[in-house]
Amino acid sequence: MVRPPRQSVGAIGWLRAHLFSSWFNTILTGIAVWIIIETIPGIITWAFVDSVWGDASPDTCKAAEGACWAFIYEKYRFILFGVYPWEEHDRPLIAMIIFLALVLTSCFRRAWGRPLIAGWVVGLAAVAILMWGGIFGLTYVDQSQWGGLPLTLFLATFGIAGAFPIAILLALGRRSEMPAIKALCIGYIELIRGVPLISILFMASVMFPLFLPQGLTIDKLLRAQVGIILFSAAYLAEVIRGGLQAIPKGQYEAADALGLTYWQSMRKIILPQALRITIPPMVNTFIGGFKDTSLVVIIGLFDLLMTTRVAFQDIEWRPFFVEGYVFCALIYFCFCFFMSKYSQWLERDLTRGHSH
Repeated sequence: MVRPPRQSVGAIGWLRAHLFSSWFNTILTGIAVWIIIETIPGIITWAFVDSVWGDASPDTCKAAEGACWAFIYEKYRFILFGVYPWEEHDRPLIAMIIFLALVLTSCFRRAWGRPLIAGWVVGLAAVAILMWGGIFGLTYVDQSQWGGLPLTLFLATFGIAGAFPIAILLALGRRSEMPAIKALCIGYIELIRGVPLISILFMASVMFPLFLPQGLTIDKLLRAQVGIILFSAAYLAEVIRGGLQAIPKGQYEAADALGLTYWQSMRKIILPQALRITIPPMVNTFIGGFKDTSLVVIIGLFDLLMTTRVAFQDIEWRPFFVEGYVFCALIYFCFCFFMSKYSQWLERDLTRGHSH
């Protein structure tokens, strides 16, 4: 048995294939190494060596040359929970843990089923009781006082969950052979995609109440949530439509040959394949939707980014806004990175199941 050359296997082979495969890649690798050498030591020194940690005063931070993580220590509760009553912060924390546990459990296909649906019903009831209160001896907290990370998570998760079934119907409608249904779906998708999310939120917050009967009001948070759902559904519908178009015509013909109805063929044959091949662009839409929740600030809702900005409005701590943005960016990164990695794992898992 003849072994491959040492230059093409192991670490040397990987370096030759990925970093020094051509003169152009070699130059880019050299530039990247130079940037890393010039920046990383300074970042480490700023973030860890010369930084101030724990309970320290603003004057101590101003005297130091590194990062002031004492600002995060001082303001993290406001950044995470906004103007929710200070003495009740354990309630949104527990609600957030329950909510994240439900989301994580839903990520595993083996957990999908009636027990999970029951878990969501019970879990959401517990989250609502914890967030609103007013019963079981809990102090009532109005929705206008919700903010920070719980608000961001709720808006993003319910926005994704609510938009998904609507997007499937829109995608199917756009490919429908019935002209009226097709025209309605195309009109909706193109109209929503033609305006920014800020406009949708503005319409939901300012214009929509003007058309309601006198005396009838709908909560501002609910209106924002519906706006995000409708906006996300239009973009997601186009992603799913692309997946439907990628399915070979033979799959449709096979479903017809089996005598399946339209909805049976879509549910059992076409949609599972279309959704599997559109996982990467769907995750892009989900991640974009998660970050777009920061736009709710224009209608007076304080999401995670806005509570971070308000936190360094304190004159004493204002110079340390960089630390606040870094803390906020790390939280966003953790959630977006998890979504990205989960989509990759789900794609591999579905592909493995399909190949079997």
